[in-house]
Amino acid sequence: MGLGYKEIIPLVQDEISNTTYSGSPGELYDPMNYILQLGGKRLRPVTTLLASQLFGSTLDRALPAAKAIEVFHNFTLVHDDIMDKAPLRRGKQTVHEKWNDNIAILSGDTLLIEVYNHFLEGEYTNLSEILKVFNMTAIEVCEGQQLDMNFETRTDVTLAEYMNMIRLKTSVLVGGSFKIGALVAEASKENADLIYEFGVNLGIAFQLQDDYLDCFGEPEKFGKQVGGDIISNKKTFMMLKAMELDQSGELDVWLNNKNVDSLKKVEAVKRIYTSLKVDQLAFQLMDEYYQKAISSLHKINASEELKIPILEFSEALMKRSS
Repeated sequence: MGLGYKEIIPLVQDEISNTTYSGSPGELYDPMNYILQLGGKRLRPVTTLLASQLFGSTLDRALPAAKAIEVFHNFTLVHDDIMDKAPLRRGKQTVHEKWNDNIAILSGDTLLIEVYNHFLEGEYTNLSEILKVFNMTAIEVCEGQQLDMNFETRTDVTLAEYMNMIRLKTSVLVGGSFKIGALVAEASKENADLIYEFGVNLGIAFQLQDDYLDCFGEPEKFGKQVGGDIISNKKTFMMLKAMELDQSGELDVWLNNKNVDSLKKVEAVKRIYTSLKVDQLAFQLMDEYYQKAISSLHKINASEELKIPILEFSEALMKRSS
């Protein structure tokens, strides 16, 4: 059956733990090592290894590509934290807080360049094909981040625009990670495209679930402050759908009142969401994308037994406690 995702996670953790960067000046390299060792779920490199296993590659062969994906993800975190002025990442100081913005920018840039070195470590015969997928994915992630920032100052964001933004910012990296794993194993174009569709739709379902749990999850299980999106007026599916459906104007009152108590605001907006049933609509849409993902996985011409670890990974991803 191959290794399950829980057995693959330690392989990725060991690979990342053994990845260190050195050189002079130290201020450039120390932050790179710092961000990589902060931890995290390592979901994206796990998907690369799961896909490579599905199509017959050894995990050792796929590890350089998986490492490249994780290093890229951490590059995005360093730069995102600068843009968001975030003080903490995984409970520790962000790179720009521990050092400064300029160092964080340069260290992030160097992490991005190291991604290509890690891909080169794999000595893949179809490296140009792999890099085309990675480059497209990386550009789309940046497009998604820019859209997300644009949305902060816009009052006319549509649901279609929001869905496109989360596809670019979050989901294409999941899809790209799966597809790169398939390409490492030299899967057929049809199978590589199907695993990409699977990953993109799974990524969208995951982000919709994240939006839902931000409002209705249990803090100790969700791992984040519940209601944070409401407090910051972040445009999510539920907020945009509620704005579309709310005829009373009550939602606008809560969103525009800058002096209101945060807890009261969260509870009031949650009541509005529930009354408009946007929580149910979000859950339904999440399930639609999840089912689309599973449908693509079933169409792949590969061992049904080797699909089991991917199905188990997907189910675990979508069963975070609410």
